[in-house]
Amino acid sequence: MSLHKSLKGNSGLIRHRNVLTRTERLDRLEKEKRWNDEEESIFGIPKVLSIKVGGKKKKAKKEEKAAEEAAAAEAKGNGA
Repeated sequence: MSLHKSLKGNSGLIRHRNVLTRTERLDRLEKEKRWNDEEESIFGIPKVLSIKVGGKKKKAKKEEKAAEEAAAAEAKGNGA
């Protein structure tokens, strides 16, 4: 018997979301020191940029491989 998709684990909530909840926005504003909960109202809070993280890892790996290949080529050139 299969499991209904609504009863599966919370792995779907880990992915990137464009819209943040009010509490998530307030948390980010507090980290950036743009929010003081004692002085300001929760209505009309400023927008918070939601940046997807994870796209730059591939470039870093490619750069590391290129650096390793360059170092290996230089070692071969000096060794000969």
